[in-house]
Amino acid sequence: MRKLLLLLLIAPAALAQELWLAPASYRVAVGTAVPVKLLIGSDFAGKNWPRPTRRVLRFVRYGPASPTDTTDLRPALLTDSLAPTLRCNTAGTHLLALSSQLAYLELPAAEFTAYLRQQGLGEALRQRQEAGVAATKPGREAYHRCAKALVLATQGPHLPPAAADTAFRRVLGLALELVPEQNPYRLRPGAALTVRVLRQGQPVAGALVRVWQATAPTKQSETSTVTSFTTRANAQGRVLLRVPGPGPYLLATVHLAPASPALAARADWLSTWASLTFGGPAAGAKGY
Repeated sequence: MRKLLLLLLIAPAALAQELWLAPASYRVAVGTAVPVKLLIGSDFAGKNWPRPTRRVLRFVRYGPASPTDTTDLRPALLTDSLAPTLRCNTAGTHLLALSSQLAYLELPAAEFTAYLRQQGLGEALRQRQEAGVAATKPGREAYHRCAKALVLATQGPHLPPAAADTAFRRVLGLALELVPEQNPYRLRPGAALTVRVLRQGQPVAGALVRVWQATAPTKQSETSTVTSFTTRANAQGRVLLRVPGPGPYLLATVHLAPASPALAARADWLSTWASLTFGGPAAGAKGY
């Protein structure tokens, strides 16, 4: 009995993991080669995502302004699956976007219930309870992931004009995505940042969003520290947060819906995971 209780406590935490893009630096010099890790984990602590070349559907870099300034990053991933190399040859904020193939899992009923509670997916739990299967029917789930990151490339001390630096707010129409409405690199420390939760371009009202901020090691502490909080999107799919320093930051959200008939042989539910990573304003920045 004790062993079963431990499994119920541990398993949901192990399964409730985010995937995010982690460039070696979120601020780079124009033209510099920058490794980008694909990490999976929880609480902004991750390890390399196993076998990404089999799982990645799309992996693209979008330039600061021009729609034609794009790079397919899958060849870089095939060359180095642990840390593919990114080059930003234009000054401004570059947007990286990754989408994964579908994968499948099945959890015993009690573990699936714990997982739904941990992720704030109360509607799915309610539906299972009303159907009388929450305590008996395993949770069969198909899932896929959408990860985005913002990288600032600079040439000299000044950023390009804001009107020529708009990729950060580009809506890609992903299955689920987090889209900032302000450029976090152009904010002053402590300023507000609004982020939209969009599902195929449409706002997701009430979405639960988890936010982590990492801070660099100090003289008093040789390790970085991570703080976090959760918030819910309003009726327009927006969340509000503050960016007190250079970060980096990780935002993550999950959407769960009944699986389509095409997936019914293997799954009852389809979950979509989205993440967004970025750096924040430099110390002493006055905003732009």
